[in-house]
Amino acid sequence: MYHFFVTSEQIGEKEIRIEGSDVNHIRNVLRMNPGEQISVSCGDGKDYRCELFEIGESFASAKIMWVQESDVELPSRICLFQGLPKGDKMELIIQKAVELGAFEIVPMATRRAVVKLDEKKAAAKWKRWNAISESAAKQSKRMIVPEVKPVMNFRDAVKYAESFDQKLIPYELASGMDETRRLIRGIRPGQSVAIFIGPEGGFDEEEIALAKEAGIVPVTLGRRILRTETAGMTVLSVLMFHLEGQRTV
Repeated sequence: MYHFFVTSEQIGEKEIRIEGSDVNHIRNVLRMNPGEQISVSCGDGKDYRCELFEIGESFASAKIMWVQESDVELPSRICLFQGLPKGDKMELIIQKAVELGAFEIVPMATRRAVVKLDEKKAAAKWKRWNAISESAAKQSKRMIVPEVKPVMNFRDAVKYAESFDQKLIPYELASGMDETRRLIRGIRPGQSVAIFIGPEGGFDEEEIALAKEAGIVPVTLGRRILRTETAGMTVLSVLMFHLEGQRTV
């Protein structure tokens, strides 16, 4: 069943009005017809099961059949702070992070990042990245579209993470898998979690020192060096498994 996102203003007592690019997708790509069912959400934690009854040029209307509370979202807010990688890797990282339950993603310009974006390129990338997040959220039946923030420098990213309950930074010179395991196990539903991932060149020592000063804890992910596009997915996968298990206790 196809899934769409709307704003709360588009949800009426008995019907939902879909507007924007989704209308073209429904009408010309999916070639849907009145009578077909869809699911809709607006970030309020509810899944609206609907039946299309009118598909116009600029809008589609759907009758609300029933509404149910959804437990699709992870019980913790996880933010992935991702150092800018080369090429199109960021698109893959965003897609998979959304599938694994990330609440938001912060692209970071770090010292060893090869990619340097000017203001115009950064704006175009940011728009593209949020479109990828929305597409991944639809595919994975998320109740929200995780926001991809504008690119931040490392210092601003560290400051943005100040209010998070748990802050981890995988680092190749960190040691002690037992400590990593203890920190992961200590994360509880309802807590916010910040995960800092470096670019291909990793973090430099001054960035690690700044992170430590801000209470961000260096951890190891094992004896192998993981690519930047693998490291974040590894942590998110472990957190997803851990938090889903906590919710069923």
